[in-house]
Amino acid sequence: MYKISPFIGATALMIALASAQADDVGKGIEQVRSDDSIDRVEVRLRAALDERGMVLVTMVDHSANAERVSLSLPATRMFLFGNPDVGTPMMQCKGGLALDLPQKMLLREDEGTTLIEWNDPHYLAWRHDLDDCDLPLEQVAEALSGIANQAAGN
Repeated sequence: MYKISPFIGATALMIALASAQADDVGKGIEQVRSDDSIDRVEVRLRAALDERGMVLVTMVDHSANAERVSLSLPATRMFLFGNPDVGTPMMQCKGGLALDLPQKMLLREDEGTTLIEWNDPHYLAWRHDLDDCDLPLEQVAEALSGIANQAAGN
């Protein structure tokens, strides 16, 4: 019978875990494209949030921040928004979910189009192990998709 040293066994386990984590990188991000300018998409995004009663917490202009340190970045704006009636129960179930709330929607220019990107709530449920929580993930997913598509002009 072969013996495996604890070092080799631990190393193999670490490699397997790192490989599994690498497989998850990039998953859970939803995306819609728009042929309109980022400014027009932003106007529609703000209207979509307002129409749905979402609270716009803030907007982070990453490209403006890059300019302040003499770097350049295509127009990139992140909007943080939410509905405390939905987000609070999610955080009550798992407090660590506050790392990913409020919801975020990213607008960024990419080769003549505007990309609208956001985290899939099913991914967040997986990430934060929300299986034991009774949460309206389908409704949240539909709402986010609707907001993105309205912002895109679809």
